[in-house]
Amino acid sequence: MGDIAENETSFYSNAEDYWREVPPTVDGMLGGYGSISSIDINGSKAFLQKFLGEGEGKTGAGCALDCGAGIGRISKRLLLPLFHTVDLVDVTQEFLDKAKAYLGEEGKRVGHYFCSGLQEFVPESGRYDVIWIQWVIGHLTDDHLVEFLRRCQKALRPNGLIVIKDNVSYEGVVPDEVDSSVCRDLEIVHSLVGRAGLRIVHEEQQVNFPKEIYQVHTLALR
Repeated sequence: MGDIAENETSFYSNAEDYWREVPPTVDGMLGGYGSISSIDINGSKAFLQKFLGEGEGKTGAGCALDCGAGIGRISKRLLLPLFHTVDLVDVTQEFLDKAKAYLGEEGKRVGHYFCSGLQEFVPESGRYDVIWIQWVIGHLTDDHLVEFLRRCQKALRPNGLIVIKDNVSYEGVVPDEVDSSVCRDLEIVHSLVGRAGLRIVHEEQQVNFPKEIYQVHTLALR
């Protein structure tokens, strides 16, 4: 077991070291693919708007959580325009410091900036209408991802949603030594969601991304 624990520790610490060296810019957040940001945000907005609104079974627009938020790219362009309050959580303090300037005037509606890895983060029970988890599940081990999703479920308001948007591999688990992460295939992601006791309400593939990057899927869970 020692090896696993040691490997797990370095899996997380190597990722923290990687992100500490990344410039706090949109291009930095997107690994040099800053140009896809608008396509990404527009796809996410269309996805989310299927669930938001007034009336029976609709998801409220009170409070959202941006997981692995970085400098707040998603908070600024997707979540703050749609929700009254947004909280950000990221493992890199420098990114959160930058977010305060990057978000500008709208940043006044940020409730909390949490500096934490998601493997340790406990979202407040019953606080969130939407928990948005994008391009970060690859930084969690399988067990930590399952445990985090369970904690997220407890943090939802009535009719709340957890959204995962992330790269999916064609088959199996593909490690990335550069940023100390993994990319899982869709079947594995589905099985981990199931282990967390969540069901998939809706799922889409993001379109119009460059051909050379992984497919990106968005899953709504509750």
